[in-house]
Order: sequence, then C-alpha cells, then structure tokens
Amino acid sequence: MDTPQQSLSRLAGIGPQSVARLQKLGIHCIQDLLFHLPHRYEDRTRIQPIGALAPGMTALIVGAVELTDVLLRGRRSLICRISDQTGFITLRFFHFSANQQTQLKPGALLCCFGEIRHGYAGLEIIHPEYKVVHTRDNLTEDSLTPIYPLTEGLRQNTVRKAVKQALALCLHQLTDWLPAAILHSHHFPTLQQALQTLHSPPAHQSSHDIQQSSALKRLVFEEFLAHHLRMLQGKMSHKRWQAPVFEVDPAVKARFLAGLPFQLTGAQQRVIGEIETDCAQHHPMLRLVQGDVGSGKTVVAACAALSALSSGFQVAVMAPTELLAEQHLRNFSAWFAGFDCEPVFLTGQLKGKARQQTLQSLADGGARIAIGTHALFQDSVHFANLGLIIIDEQHRFGVHQRLALREKSQAIGLRPHQLVMTATPIPRTLAMLQYSDLDISIIDELPPGRKPVTTSVIPSERRDEVIDRIHHWVGQKRQAYWVCTLIEESEVLQCEAAEKTAEYLSDALPEIRIALVHGRMKSADKDAVMQAFKNHRYDLLVATTVIEVGVDVPNAGLMIIENPERLGLSQLHQLRGRVGRGDVESYCLLLYQSPLSAAGKQRLGILRESNDGFVIAEKDLQLRGPGEVMGTRQTGQMQFKIADLNRDSELLEQIPAAAEIIYKQHPEAVSALIERWIGESGQYAEV
Repeated sequence: MDTPQQSLSRLAGIGPQSVARLQKLGIHCIQDLLFHLPHRYEDRTRIQPIGALAPGMTALIVGAVELTDVLLRGRRSLICRISDQTGFITLRFFHFSANQQTQLKPGALLCCFGEIRHGYAGLEIIHPEYKVVHTRDNLTEDSLTPIYPLTEGLRQNTVRKAVKQALALCLHQLTDWLPAAILHSHHFPTLQQALQTLHSPPAHQSSHDIQQSSALKRLVFEEFLAHHLRMLQGKMSHKRWQAPVFEVDPAVKARFLAGLPFQLTGAQQRVIGEIETDCAQHHPMLRLVQGDVGSGKTVVAACAALSALSSGFQVAVMAPTELLAEQHLRNFSAWFAGFDCEPVFLTGQLKGKARQQTLQSLADGGARIAIGTHALFQDSVHFANLGLIIIDEQHRFGVHQRLALREKSQAIGLRPHQLVMTATPIPRTLAMLQYSDLDISIIDELPPGRKPVTTSVIPSERRDEVIDRIHHWVGQKRQAYWVCTLIEESEVLQCEAAEKTAEYLSDALPEIRIALVHGRMKSADKDAVMQAFKNHRYDLLVATTVIEVGVDVPNAGLMIIENPERLGLSQLHQLRGRVGRGDVESYCLLLYQSPLSAAGKQRLGILRESNDGFVIAEKDLQLRGPGEVMGTRQTGQMQFKIADLNRDSELLEQIPAAAEIIYKQHPEAVSALIERWIGESGQYAEV
C-alpha cells in the first residue's frame, strides 16, 4: 500500500540522480513532494494578440515569420520577426544553429512562449520556447501550467510528472491536522482539495485567482501556524527548565534608584516590575523589551541586573559592537559604584594576561557583572553562577550565539533568565509571529525633558545651504553627522560614496575637523573614530548606516541624511535617534534627490510629522509590507515555503487563537504540523 512517507524512487521516472536533486530541495519522501508547491504559474490557456503585448508580460503567441537574419554587430544573434493580424514582435537567439536558421524561414507559422521585453526595434522575446505549427488549433492548455522551485539538473517536466503521480498515489492518505472548527470558521477547503487546486489549477482560473484563492490561504495559514507552534513549543520547553529565583531587596533597590541622576518614567517602572515578577519564578524568564530610541532601556536592564546580583548570581551583558559594549560598561560602572560589583569587560581585543585574569574572575565568581561582545560566548569563557543574560540589539546576533551564552550556566544546573532588548519597534502583527517565543514589554514613554528632533525634508539642489548650516552649527561648538545611503545593496559603493562626500565636505569646510566611518573599516578602527568623535576631537562625522546603532554623543544635535528615499522609515528613525540626546534643540535634514515620487513624499512626510518609533513602524508596515520591514539579515530568520509576508499578513492576526486551540484541544497535531512545514529547520526556535 502506498503511503505519503514512501521513498521518491517509488515514482516512475525518478531515478537515483533525480532523488539526490530533489533531496537538495528538502524533498525526501512523497509527502514532501506534495508540499513542494508551485511558486508561480504560466498561462498557456489562451493565445495573446501580439498587438496587446506589453513589457513584463509572459505570453503565448502565434505568428507568421516575416524575416530572419543574423546580426553581427554587438553580440552575434539570430533575429526572427513574426506577426499576426494585430502587430509584430522580434524573437532573438544568442545561441542558435544553422538548422534553426533554416527552420525559421519566412512564411513559417510559429507558436511561441516567453517574457516580453523592450528591444532595439520594439518588443522582443529572448530565447522563447517555440515550435513550428501548421494550424492555430489545439495549441493551448486547459489550465495554468505550474512552475516549481528547482535545483541544478532538475527539469520542470520531471517535477510535474512526479507530482502528478504523487497526487494519484497518496493525496487521499494525507492527514488533515486542522480541526473542522478552524476550517469552517475561516471557510477553508480540506487539505486534499487545497493541494489538488494548487498543483493542478481548475480550467479558466487565472494566476490572480490562485493568489487570492482559499486553497492558497489555507496552506499559508497552516504554514504560519506551524512556525507559531514551533516558537510556542520552544517557549514551553524552556519554561520546563529550573531557573534561579531572584529576591529583590527593597533597601538595596531604593539605594540604587536614589543614586541615579534621573527619575524613572512610569513605563520604565512598569517594565521593571514585569521583569522582577518573571525572575521570582522557578522557570527561566524569556522577555523582549522594546523601547524607542532614548526611552531608557539600559537602566531597566541595570535594575534587572540588580535583582540577580542581590540574589547572589552573576550577570552577562552582550552588545553587538565594542563601542556599544563600552557605553554599557561606563553606565553600569557609574550606576553600580558603591555596590561592590565592578563590571569586567570582555571583547576580542582583550589579550594575554589581562584576558586570563578576567576569565579566571568569571570562573571563580569574583567578577559578578561581565559586559562584552560575542566574545562572551566563546568556549574559553566559564561562569561560576550565571543567573541573568542581557542581550542588547538582539536582532544583530544569531540565535546560535544566544544559545551558546545560555549554556554558560550549566555549572549550577539552572537555566539563566534572559532579557533581550531592541530599539527597533516591531509592529504587533510581526511580533506575534517572529517573537511568539518571548514575553514582550514595551517602554512607550520617553524621559521628561527629551526634546523631539525637528525634521526637515530638503531637495539636494539646496546642498550649499545645508553646508552653510553645518558651518554655523559647528561655530557654536556643536557636532554633526552626515549619513550617506547611496546604494543599500552595495557596501563597496556606499563606502566609496562616503569617502567622496568626506573629501567634498573637507574642501567646502576646510576649517572643520571631519572624520569618516564606514562598514569596510576594521572594527577597532571604526570604534576608534567613533570614540574620538564622542570626545569632540572631530566636529563632523561622515558615515554610512553603520551608525544606526551607536554611542550617545549628546553634543551632536544635527544630522544630514542623504538619499533618505532609499531607506525604510524605521531605519531612518533609528539613524535620526543618534541626535536629540542632549539638552539643546536637535535637527535632522533629509536631503533627497529630485524629483521625489508621490510615495517618497508620503514616506518622508510621515518621518517629518512623527517622532514616535511605534507609529513609524506601523506606517512602514503599511507602506512597504512585512517582508521588507522584517528584513532578511537576522540569522535564524523564519524561512517560508509558500507564505509571503507582504501578501498574506492579514492572516497573522488569526494565528495565535488557532494555535491555542491546537495546543489545548489537539496536542497530537502540534509536532505533525511542525514536521510537515519546518522539519529539522525548526531548530531556530530553541531559545
């Protein structure tokens, strides 16, 4: 009897080579093949009139050959012009044979399929699929043709034939793990109906129809659900571990707060209370603290550290850069002065005897607070009794790095509490999916006295006025940033642009001390420049977006961002957050290239009108879509087989409720759904 778990070699036409190639795509059995869904469809169901074609379309056309010629200028190519009653188009071949040239003789009737592009002499198709025909009859397909993701050496026809067999053999045996109540409430088809529709679309259904179909939505829903369940499973697994119990000493806490040079906001006090409640439990805390730029996350982390220290446990604070780690070191050293727990600093730069002494003090418990970079989770680092891990800008670290740090507490047989922080506001719908393994706290209040940054949108034609403004600003003993964002995707070109800008500004402002920092510099050199800028040895810092997460320079209250239309709103807001940290008015000038599109005007207008990172993040989500906002840089980022965050985000709202039903009422479905959609790749959720 055929089962969905059967080997692929059971299918006709699938030999050892095809099996190996399919395995590269994560397809190991017949069930995997059934869930290897088309990523698009080709429409060969109708012949398009040539006169109705437009660039970007993919179309089936029929036309008579008018002329065929070999062009020798430029890259040698065979061109063939065909026409029907409505217009003409050129077919272009860069690889061709003499036999092909003979075949494409004037008068021959061709049926072609391909992507329409702009050419030298109007529209053209490069290397179309084609065949010589004698009649226009029987040239179309009954339904859309599925196009599957492939790997080298694997052909579409091989996959299509294999899928067709798999549907016939095993489709009816697949278990539908979604309960009838969920199917009914969302008007979803059964699993079998959905897979049949997507692999073999009904006649007369267009590509757009499929994108909007309940069949696709049902499987996307199931994939989102599997990821959410995996995160919850990781969270539940983590909660089963024993953790140290922190007891807050009210007198110690009062002394600590009295020593701070500022008052805590209500939001900070609320979040500290949530953390203290978590850490009073026997299972490990897993909490994400979101707070806008300047909301005071670091002192919240310090209060969490105080709970651990006063309960006799060590604390590790990890930051993504040495510069940020040094900033935490200065803050913690000042705040904990008089508490007999001088922080130690551990980065890749610490060598020799000093490093050995630091490692020894952590291992024997003499050092109670360790602050550093990724060096903290190296194998040589051991803690006597690690009770709390604090990770700043957590999206900059891979999940495996966080796991390695967590294991440092094995000496005491307990899992440490984890507090992760980000200054990147995450829209609620995305947080539900990406961070459902974490409890989330939001610091939604800025400290009193923080003045909002005044933002202006200025065309690049007024660059000279901006340079005059820098001259005047620096004349008042203040500092400024100039951020270059020329080409997002090319670090090399971005760095070249920053170098040229620094040269240009040095010529325009000869009396001003200008420094340059970009992503291709060594980390130590970059940190040295940033530290020198902080110490006011430079007046103007020309930088790429590497300063998005950086140090406090209260004296730097002017920022110019070039080509802001190239960046997302949240990233622009992060950059803008480098200023506005002192007690004087601060300004951000968005120097855009004219003409600015309507969408560009709308986006920059939002930034000009709002200083609230959470409002900006939600607007960014609406304008750019979740896929763009989430980005793909984070190690351990969710990878989807068919879900598209930009297209399917409206389904996210319903996922938590459905996950709760599955978890409580159908626990047998949890592992099955995870295995079906994620398999072993689901390990990213082990937190």
